[in-house]
Amino acid sequence: MITTVTLNAAIDKTYYMSSFPLGRVSRAQRMFAEPGGKGINVARVIHQLGYPVTAAGFVGGHNGEWIRTALAKQGIANDFVQIEGESRLCLNMIDEEKGTSTEVLEGGPVIPQEAMEQLAAAVVSLASRSRIVCFSGSLPQGVPADYYAELIALVKKAGALAFLDTSGAALQNGAAASPYFIKPNEDEVLQLLGSQLELNLSRDAASLEHSLKAPMAALHDKGIAAVTVSLGSKGSVSSIEGEVFRAKAPKIEVVNTVGCGDAYVAGMAIGTARGLPVEERIAYATAVGTANALQEKAGYVSSADVERLFGEVMVERI
Repeated sequence: MITTVTLNAAIDKTYYMSSFPLGRVSRAQRMFAEPGGKGINVARVIHQLGYPVTAAGFVGGHNGEWIRTALAKQGIANDFVQIEGESRLCLNMIDEEKGTSTEVLEGGPVIPQEAMEQLAAAVVSLASRSRIVCFSGSLPQGVPADYYAELIALVKKAGALAFLDTSGAALQNGAAASPYFIKPNEDEVLQLLGSQLELNLSRDAASLEHSLKAPMAALHDKGIAAVTVSLGSKGSVSSIEGEVFRAKAPKIEVVNTVGCGDAYVAGMAIGTARGLPVEERIAYATAVGTANALQEKAGYVSSADVERLFGEVMVERI
């Protein structure tokens, strides 16, 4: 099994409009509401690809009950800690004329200490039955910056692999606990490793992949076995157990990019759990992330799209 943990779960609402001018009334042509938050997106993609998964984290209020019910209807097992307060709403307005996406994200409820202790106990239980535990997304109010690090330590003690996809202080502290996998972007790598990388990048901007090899080795020395740095349209660079690869996704007609990073994490988790060779693991994760961009809703993929794209991804050792 794979477990996903979403500390700041949400109801994700996506509105498709012919145009979205500021300061005016706009009418949605289509609206989708989904249980969301990065870890829930990861769980849904894993479920759609046929791998057993359980979604965990915090939910609260009427929105939290809606999230639980919607996940159950989608066939996704869940084990959330119920809190007081209301789980957040996250809105995404798609302007189809301009091809732009505008997001409005609520902060979410305040998490009490008692709830954090309950979740830590739940994570220990779930990790003992899981191959991988994925921690994804921002920290809600009341949660200390080192909470991911605490949970990662529990997962490792239980014998599972910890994946971490977050940013800022949560990433800094979480990475210090040496999870198996992290997925920073190039700015977040700068935050993790400091000025020396910045100098390397500025001196060798035309060969970004090669300038990332030394920093990735430094992360390996810190006990992080697998790192993917997302580079947007340039693709990604991954270092897994000492080998470095660049990956380039096939060109597609993009529908919606929200959730592509979460889908990538889902693909990497499945590939790792199944023991795929490293290059296939990266290609599979890239295919899953790309397949998400073909869907109108975040955190959705078609297995047929994944299978087709898997054969078109370019992965090469650098």
